[in-house]
Order: sequence, then structure tokens, then C-alpha cells
Amino acid sequence: MEVQALLITFREALEALLIVGIITSYLKRVDHREYTKYVWLGAGLAVLASIGAAILFQVVFTGFAAMGSEIYLKIGIMIVSALLLTQMVFWMAEHSRDMKQNVEGKMDQFITAGNVAGMVIHSFLVVLREGVETVFFFAAITHGNIGAALQGWGAATGIAIAALVSYFFFKGTMRIPLKAFFKVTGAFIVLIAAGLLVQAISMMQDIGLIGSVMPHVYDLTWLLPEHPIDYEHYVRDHGVAPVFSGEVGVFLKALFGYSAMPSLEEVIAYIGYFAVVYLLVTSRRGQKSAVVEKPAIAALEEKAKNVM
Repeated sequence: MEVQALLITFREALEALLIVGIITSYLKRVDHREYTKYVWLGAGLAVLASIGAAILFQVVFTGFAAMGSEIYLKIGIMIVSALLLTQMVFWMAEHSRDMKQNVEGKMDQFITAGNVAGMVIHSFLVVLREGVETVFFFAAITHGNIGAALQGWGAATGIAIAALVSYFFFKGTMRIPLKAFFKVTGAFIVLIAAGLLVQAISMMQDIGLIGSVMPHVYDLTWLLPEHPIDYEHYVRDHGVAPVFSGEVGVFLKALFGYSAMPSLEEVIAYIGYFAVVYLLVTSRRGQKSAVVEKPAIAALEEKAKNVM
């Protein structure tokens, strides 16, 4: 869970800090530093609103637990989080290249109109989006106990690394190709999303919400049990220890949804998820290639007409 929390806070905090940093750097460059305080005001209000969203979420979740229905909420959170994480990766891949120009364009509009409220609202919404996403993802990886994600070292370390990277980035001592950076972190996020989806299916099967054609496609407990208890049971029943410790299995299960004895439905969902992601990636690449090639073909046809 700590590594998941680190990756999520690092990614979300860095995204928010990069956009706020781009705004404040631009205001400094165009000699309008007087607006900087309004940008930070919006960001600060968004942080408070995100904390409020976390508290509200926890209250709602506790209410579900009191009714004995928290398992359904957990399943819903995992599925929605998997979809949101996937959408976030694609959105950043799409917009990371033009993010700077878009943000600066909006600031130009606000400066020209003297729209201070617009600056506050813009920075508020940018940071709030990341804050609410973090709350949702924390709920997914902790099964609803958001406080548990904040108590460990993962969340704090992720924020600290994001702050350091942002600082050196805007000081000009670090060059980060944003597109490549978001691709690498996006790959890890996609693995986490796949893990959440599979865990949701596993929970649905545990409570009998859905059945299974084949409860165990294979059994890798001898190699890597998914929990220390499974490790102990294997030693008790076979007299020999599995190759890897159950602690490793817990880590991989929390991070990537690893299962030593997955059902057929879990395997299909895991492979199917990556198949859908692959199809979406190739489809978008095809659309971009078509957009690039179309003007080039039109230019060649125009040239041919002129020659004739």
C-alpha cells in the first residue's frame, strides 16, 4: 500500500504543482507578479476543500459500514478508481505536450480582463481535481480507510519528491521531458488500475455476487504465496517452504493485484484490461497519424494540379 500511496501522491501532487508553477512563472515573466497571491489562494483553498472531501468520504463510508454494506461500496470504489486512473493516464498523455500553452493562454485572458476571481477559481479547480482524485484512489487502495494511507511513509514521501522535482524543474536545474515522464509513471498507474479491477472481481466472488467457471486456474502457492498466512499453511501441509516469502506476495498483491490462485474471471479481466488499453493506445495513434498525413496528402494533390 505504501508504494501505491507514494506513486499516487507523487503523480497527483506533481501534476498540480507543475500547473501552479507554470502559472506563477508566467505571471513573473509577463511582469504581473501582483496576481501570484491569488493563484496560491486558490491552490490553498483547494487543499482545504480536498481535506473536507476526505472527511466527508470517510463519514459516508463509515455510514455504509454501520449498515453492513461497506463491501459493496469498496467494490464500487475499486471499479470506479480503476476507470479514473486509466482515464487520467490517457488525459495526461493527450494534454502534456500542450499543457503549458493552454495554461498561459488562460492567464492571458484573465490578465487582459483583470479577472482576479477567474485566477482564484482556475487554480482552485486545478488543485481540487488532483485532491479529489487522490481521496478516491486512497479509498480504493485502503478499502475505505483513507487515514491509513496518510499514516504511512508512502503518501508523505510522494508529496516530498513531487515538491523537490517541481522546485528543481522551475529553478531550471532539472530538465524533464514531460511526455516521457508521464508515460513512465502512467505505465505504473495502469498496472495499479488493473490490480484494483481484479481485486474488485475477487471480492465479488468472495461474497457470492458473481460465480466462477473455474475458481483456480493455477496454483502458485509453492512459488509465491499471496499472504504470510498462506506461506505458513503451505509449510504446515507440505513440510517445505515456498520459494518466496508471503511478504513479497502481499506487496505484489497490493501493488499489482497479484493472486497465487486466480479464478478464470480474474485472469480474463486482467488480460482483457490490458487488451482494451492496448487497443485504445493504437487507435489514438492511428487517429493522430491520419490527422498528420491528411494535410500532407492534400498539399501533394494541390502541387500535382499546379504541375498539370
